[in-house]
Amino acid sequence: MNHVYLVLTANIGTLLDLYGVERGLEHYKNTATLDFDQLKHYLQHEVFSSLPDKLPLPELRNYESKIAEICWLICHKNHTCSNESFQGCLFMIFRIFCLLAEINREQNTKNCYQVLLHPTEACYLAQSLAHSLGSVFDEEDFNNLSVSMGGFRLNPFIAVLESRCLNEIKDRAAIEEAVTDIYHTFVEDVIKKGFLYKKGYIFPTMKEYWFVLRPSELTYYKTRSERDKSGSLTIESTCKIEPKNGYKITLQCSERNFELEASNHMTRLQWISALQLAIEHSSSGQSYQRVQATKRKQIRQGRLQEMLRAKALLQLERNARQVAEGQAKELEAVVKEETKKLNELEQIKDKLEKLLEEETQAKRDEEIVRALQARVLAEEWDKREELERLQEEQRVLLDEERGKRIEFEEKQKDKELQLKAAEELLHQLETERKMLDEQLKMAHNKIQVSEETKEILESKLMQFIPLRDGDRIRRAHSFMPSTKDRPISFEVRAATLRRPSKQ
Repeated sequence: MNHVYLVLTANIGTLLDLYGVERGLEHYKNTATLDFDQLKHYLQHEVFSSLPDKLPLPELRNYESKIAEICWLICHKNHTCSNESFQGCLFMIFRIFCLLAEINREQNTKNCYQVLLHPTEACYLAQSLAHSLGSVFDEEDFNNLSVSMGGFRLNPFIAVLESRCLNEIKDRAAIEEAVTDIYHTFVEDVIKKGFLYKKGYIFPTMKEYWFVLRPSELTYYKTRSERDKSGSLTIESTCKIEPKNGYKITLQCSERNFELEASNHMTRLQWISALQLAIEHSSSGQSYQRVQATKRKQIRQGRLQEMLRAKALLQLERNARQVAEGQAKELEAVVKEETKKLNELEQIKDKLEKLLEEETQAKRDEEIVRALQARVLAEEWDKREELERLQEEQRVLLDEERGKRIEFEEKQKDKELQLKAAEELLHQLETERKMLDEQLKMAHNKIQVSEETKEILESKLMQFIPLRDGDRIRRAHSFMPSTKDRPISFEVRAATLRRPSKQ
């Protein structure tokens, strides 16, 4: 083991441009006194002290990747699997395991440690891998296995992934793609990947790129294979996100503003949330997934502490219960006596309650009678008011009828007077009509006499005055009406009435 520690220290020193750092451990080479705590102390204070206290997140991630490669180079022979398609992904599984696992001291030992992956973390990784490969994952079976195993070491974890997730899948490309997605998420701190349109700086046109978002930067590639890098945007805590019309997003950075566009509304919301998360963790000195793993560990420790406290409280309650049971036995006799007295008091109480109930019932009956009397009185009062109102209405109606009757009588008197006057006028008109009839009759008689006289005169005139040729008697209308249809008059031309001149 000392030889492994020396090789590891020498390679880490070479990586940091520190040569000969393994010489500090040379005197431990052939002894068994070098343990993990001593190695850890030496690396922290003699090797890693040459680095600045705060490194940029991409540089820190680069150092972690190179140190992980050194560790894997030393120990990869101890970790194998039977599935050859899965063998090429073991380094990525190793990186994920190292990120999420915890160092625990073995029980009953002083300097021995184990690197164990918590069952919840192992279940989440196994479930993610199974879903990415499209295989069925039995969570209940995995939980039963976790209960029996406790924490997972690397080799058992690899075996569990191979048996529970791969399900005899031999497609190397599918396995590598699924493991790579998980590796990018946990190790490379990839928050989100996807296609977006980006507005050019020189040519202001929207062009589609494959974007990879990390807490420190937003990198974009020409294709999904992430081989041809087109550029990157630095994510800082001062960056701001501003949604625009349509599906556009404006990322405001200290350098300049970048305009992005998603394909739909849901994708835009997901990218806004992911960019906001990246901005919030851009100033953190640790990777986002490491921070999340630490939070989950704290939550698990908090739950464990709560369980321990609950267990301690349960034990206290058990002890208190035992003490209470002892005291209960002592008080049982006292309770019996008190029970006897209580029974007597209960009997007295029952009698008093019966008396009280009777008195209460009597009061209730009295209140009911009073309520009935009050209701009857109220009804009588309402009836009286209704009767008075009806009487008042009848009185008003009678007054109106009297007024109408008086008015009708006056109108009737006026009509009688008018009728009497009309009768007198009619009588007067009848008298005048009779007088006029008599006058008309007398006039007819006179006209008849005058007609007879006229006829006589005309006949005499015809005898004395002969008519010439061309002369004729013309009939003319009389100015007086006659009993005939139309009055007839005769007129003689003037020439016929002239006397003949003397020769």
